[in-house]
Amino acid sequence: MQGTVIKSTGSWYNVRMEDGQVLECRTVGKMRLNDLPLTNPIAVGDEVVFEMENETGNGLIKGIMPRRNYVVRQSPRRKHDLHLLASNIDQALLVTTITQPKLKQGFIDRFLLMVEPYEIPTIIVFNKADLYNDEDLEVYAYLEDLYQGLGYTVILASAMTGDGVAELKAQLKDKVTMLSGQSGVGKSSLLNQIQANLELRVGEISDWSGKGQHTTTFAEMHPLDMGGQIIDTPGIKTLSFIHLEPNQVAHNFREIFALSPQCRFGGACLHRNEPKCAVKAAVEREEISSLRYENYLYILQEIEDLNHWERKKGM
Repeated sequence: MQGTVIKSTGSWYNVRMEDGQVLECRTVGKMRLNDLPLTNPIAVGDEVVFEMENETGNGLIKGIMPRRNYVVRQSPRRKHDLHLLASNIDQALLVTTITQPKLKQGFIDRFLLMVEPYEIPTIIVFNKADLYNDEDLEVYAYLEDLYQGLGYTVILASAMTGDGVAELKAQLKDKVTMLSGQSGVGKSSLLNQIQANLELRVGEISDWSGKGQHTTTFAEMHPLDMGGQIIDTPGIKTLSFIHLEPNQVAHNFREIFALSPQCRFGGACLHRNEPKCAVKAAVEREEISSLRYENYLYILQEIEDLNHWERKKGM
C-alpha cells in the first residue's frame, strides 16, 4: 500500500492513505538519502510504501518512493548530520517580520541559501505589518525592492488585521508549500488566518529576550480549502552550513552566481580577494547589495572556521 506522510513526530509518522484515512506508522530498517547523514530518514511530504501490522493495527513503512525534491538543514544538535525538513514541495514560504521580534536580515539570506540548491521558488512574507512605524516601513520597502529584484515573491501582511492574506492565499492555491520562519514571527497566527479551522496554538514573545517561543513542535501537512497543502515546520532559531563547500555558497546566491562567469577565475572565484572579480566590482558600483554580500562573506568565513577546527581536532 502507498500513502503520503502528513506528520512526523520523530519515531512515528502519520500517513494519509489513498482513501483519505490516516494511519500511524513506524519504520523498519535503515533508510538513507543519497548516503547523507540524516537525523530523520523520512519527511512530511514523502510518498511511502507500507504494510499493516496485524498485531497492532498500525503500519510499517517499508520504503520511500522517489522524491521530486527535498529540503535539508544542518542539524542544530548534531552539526555533522542533516535534518530533513520536507519533500515533494512546489514552493517554500518564509515568514519574517521587521519588529517583535526584531528583524534579522541575515536569516533571510540563510533560508534562501537552504532552499536555492533545490531550485524551489520562495515567497517571503513580512508579517505584523500593523506594528510597523515609518522607519520599519522604509526598511520593508528596501527589502521588498532587493528581493523582488532577485526574483523572489515578497508580500506585506498582518495576521492581526488580515492585510495581505488574500494575496498570500492566491500564491498558495493548489500548491504544496513548506512554511518556515524563526520563532515568534507569527507563523501559526498567519496560518490560522489562511485556514481558520486549524486553530493552531499561538505563542507569545518572550519578555526577557524579545525572541519568539516555539509553538509548532513537529512538522505537519495541512490541506487548504482553496486547494493545495501547507507543511508547517517548527520555528528555526539558527541556520548553519558546515555541510556546504564555499563554492556551493557562491553558486546559490543568485546575483553572485550570475556574475561569476565574468570573474577572472570563473566558477572557482570566491569573490573575496581574487583579482578581476566581477562580483566585487558590482558591489562597489552598488549593483549588488552590500548587505547580501556581507552575509555571503560571513557564511563563507563561518564554514571555513568550522572546517578548520574540525581538521585541528582530527590531528
